[in-house]
Amino acid sequence: MKILYVLLGPTGIGKTVLSLHLARHLGCPVISADSRQLYKELPIGTAAPTSEARAQVKHYFIATHSVADYYSASLYEEEALSLINRLHETHASLLLCGGSMMYIDAVCKGIDEMPTVTPEIRETIWRQYLNEGLAPILEELKQSDPVHYDEVDRMNYRRVIHAVEICRMTGTPYSSFRTNRIKTRPFQICKIGLHCERQELFQRINRRVDEMIANGFVEEAHQVYPLRHLNALNTVGYKELFAYFDGVYTLDEAIEKIKRNTRIYARKQITWFKRDPDIQWFHPDNMEEIINYVNGFIIPNETM
Repeated sequence: MKILYVLLGPTGIGKTVLSLHLARHLGCPVISADSRQLYKELPIGTAAPTSEARAQVKHYFIATHSVADYYSASLYEEEALSLINRLHETHASLLLCGGSMMYIDAVCKGIDEMPTVTPEIRETIWRQYLNEGLAPILEELKQSDPVHYDEVDRMNYRRVIHAVEICRMTGTPYSSFRTNRIKTRPFQICKIGLHCERQELFQRINRRVDEMIANGFVEEAHQVYPLRHLNALNTVGYKELFAYFDGVYTLDEAIEKIKRNTRIYARKQITWFKRDPDIQWFHPDNMEEIINYVNGFIIPNETM
């Protein structure tokens, strides 16, 4: 029997440190499920595992792409499953670690297969968005797919644009392709969630932001500032620092907004994860209890 252990939780709670302990205990590599740690230009702002951590334990999906590359949860599902199947030939136990909800669901449950959008349609709608804003695209979604229009986060322009891309490509509502059917996997899944009291989590987040700033986050953001229009950079931390570079905020104001918006994102992650009854929850400092829980599922690896 093959097992995929999934270590998940909100941003800033301490997944990276714990993942190193678990990976060494299991004798396996770490497969990242973080949609931004993929990008090699963003190690500080995404709190990616350091080179020292990666020297201790082999990591996958860290610094493998450029911010200019197109990537998606569906691509991640395909590539991660291929990697997992290959690694399971020599490792009965594997560890997936991250907080990107769609990426975790892509591996554990699968996501609906969507038609491929042609570059011409993608380029046209993105040019429209840049020139006219989101309002006309939202109106098109309302007319083309009122079901999804009522469900989608209308402030999330990426999801709105993707839905309209599918509508234009197929002439069919985006919602018609969503089956929410859970796919079967050739391995057992054991989900380990990290949680703590909200005030403690917020303190951890604030402390990590301060550490990122001290480690050169402002300089890193300035290096990618000319590429700020890219989708990969539409993320907490970079957006606020870009506004600082534009003169909208002072640096102190930008840092406070990074902390606030990270806390907001953490709450969204918690809400998403709490819907999953298969997650067993632990405090991040309770290493012994987590190891004992893992030992209840553990299968000795054939190679270390």
